[in-house]
Amino acid sequence: MDSPMCLVENADGELHVVPGAIKYLMGLNQKVIVVAVVGLYRTGKSYLMNKLAGKRKGFALGATIQSKTKGIWMWCVPHPEKRDHTLVLLDTEGLGDVEKGDSKNDAWIFSLAILLSSTLVYNSRGTIDNQAVENLQYVSELTERIKVNSSSAASSSHDDEEEGDTQFVQFFPNFVWAIRDFTLLLEIDGRNVTEDEYLEHSLELRKGGGKKNLMYNLPRECIRNYFPSRKCFVFPTPTTPANMPHLDSMDEADLCGSFRKVADTFCCFIFQESRTKTVKGGHKVTGRMLGHLVNTYVETIAKGSVPCLENAVLAMAQIENQAAVDEGLAVYQRGMEEVKALFPVAMGQISAHHLRSDHQATQAFMKRSFKDQNGDFLKALAVAIAKHYADLLIQNEDASEKKCASLLEKLSAPMAQKIKEGIYATPGGYELYCNHHDNMVAQYRAEPDKGVSAEEILEQFLKEKSLEKNSILQADKKLTENEKKIHEEQEKRALAEQAVKMEAEKQHQLEKLIQERERSHQEGICQLEAKMVQEAKGKQQELERALDSKLHEQEKLMAKGFTEKEAAMKEEIQSLREKEEAKREEKEEQSRNFRAIAQGVMESVSNGLGHYFNYKKAREQRKAIVFKEQVRFNLKSGAVDNIPDKERMTLKQDKMATPKLKTGAVGNSKDTTLPKVNTGTAGKSPGSEV
Repeated sequence: MDSPMCLVENADGELHVVPGAIKYLMGLNQKVIVVAVVGLYRTGKSYLMNKLAGKRKGFALGATIQSKTKGIWMWCVPHPEKRDHTLVLLDTEGLGDVEKGDSKNDAWIFSLAILLSSTLVYNSRGTIDNQAVENLQYVSELTERIKVNSSSAASSSHDDEEEGDTQFVQFFPNFVWAIRDFTLLLEIDGRNVTEDEYLEHSLELRKGGGKKNLMYNLPRECIRNYFPSRKCFVFPTPTTPANMPHLDSMDEADLCGSFRKVADTFCCFIFQESRTKTVKGGHKVTGRMLGHLVNTYVETIAKGSVPCLENAVLAMAQIENQAAVDEGLAVYQRGMEEVKALFPVAMGQISAHHLRSDHQATQAFMKRSFKDQNGDFLKALAVAIAKHYADLLIQNEDASEKKCASLLEKLSAPMAQKIKEGIYATPGGYELYCNHHDNMVAQYRAEPDKGVSAEEILEQFLKEKSLEKNSILQADKKLTENEKKIHEEQEKRALAEQAVKMEAEKQHQLEKLIQERERSHQEGICQLEAKMVQEAKGKQQELERALDSKLHEQEKLMAKGFTEKEAAMKEEIQSLREKEEAKREEKEEQSRNFRAIAQGVMESVSNGLGHYFNYKKAREQRKAIVFKEQVRFNLKSGAVDNIPDKERMTLKQDKMATPKLKTGAVGNSKDTTLPKVNTGTAGKSPGSEV
């Protein structure tokens, strides 16, 4: 992004997302580190953002008393230290702008900055006095502006207590206070202190009750309890008062050396310590997911409701998981294009491509999906892949049938011509026919790349030709009746052997499918298990971060003698530890859920492949009907001696019930060829075959 763009517009007292900015985020697939700056207007917030972007100009710097930034502006730049991350800088409208008149959106802008960022920079001027802390009034209103859990979840879960410190600290950003134009010495009671010690001193609580002390402590307690970490930077004045209006046009070298040093330290801290933006559950956020969050939060505020972290995550999960299904299927389809262009191919070849593409598709899904707790979206992907694979198997079989039928028609054409010419209708013609027939079959078998239906089409072809062969056998006057019977038995054995080969071919294909399903299932289990471990780790890190923050805060309260507040803090820590223990106990439940998801995926794959098996069954039935009609035709013409007894009996039983086959020109007595069967089905949909 070359320059900043408005992300959330504040116009006429209403907040609106800017479609162009959302569109940019939707195209950003990298994980994001989001740094937002808030503070009173005209305190130099935009300068810090430009510094983080590594640019002299970008966010507008005002040299007058008027505020320049309205709403929330965004600048996405490559992260200078993390290659696979994008640094998203959010510059917010100045709080307390007197020209606005209506400042009702100040609290919402402050809340949005917290909801969207992984590091929140509060920018102020001068010192951290009581007025500076009170200017952070919005932090004490956050319980009214942000909900962690939905109302249904909060009411149904016994371990989710009243929302507040304990939950906010798990999901809130790190807090950085940047003090501009600091002119005092960093001393407390004559002792030199660090910037962080200065901040902690400013946030110390007063002992005792009373309304005055409660009001004094409230914003300080919120800062101490809501944010998981605190950091402070004090910036001296960058230049003389006369040059301040021209700060954006001044060379870096012309600025005060001590100011440049603090600015560089500030940038290094932000680059190194700001963590990847996460949402409830520890899921890391991409630019695209950030766009969904902005939409959800702003739309919720516009409706007059309070943004809810859990609801936002659930809404985003639905969108992202469906997109993950679509992306996974697209990866699979692209992976299968290469083998599809080669149809027909052997079962092993299409199987290898399927396993590789299925693995890549599942990887793509796992990378993008999250919070798919019941595995519904993973099952949807499995079904979609299985159906697409079934369609490809059908297309491959159709291509194989078409190629094999075409090849047999080509190889048998010379024999068909000899039949027309009566070459085989002479004494010794049967032996000649058999020689030509065997040579033709040998040529067919020698032809490479016939695909998965080679034996099946040959078996069907030989069954058809057996009738023709038997007619020539019976007409050969050179052979005795005994020799004819011997040849008939040989033909039956040959047909039986070919039927065995065809069944072996089908069995091999079925075994391949079973092996594929098992291997795919095992790989899917490994990927699903890794995904669950990753998500559990994210939740654990949330709890650990909150627990560390509370333990650190407890130590400080103990040191200052806040016995009552320390006791309350102990309760919060105990609550977090109970949650941590509950997470460990959830592992057994997750294991059961994991097995259920894995079983569901297996069933989904089986259901998807059922499309393929149903098609095969219907096609076999269709072929049986076609063959029966051929046999009936030959029954009428007298070539029945080689028809199996079972089929001949069936034909006699349903002879009257079955419509006659239209033979057209084939019935011409001069043409002794049998009617052709169109075994190729390429280009037809599965439904048209039945």
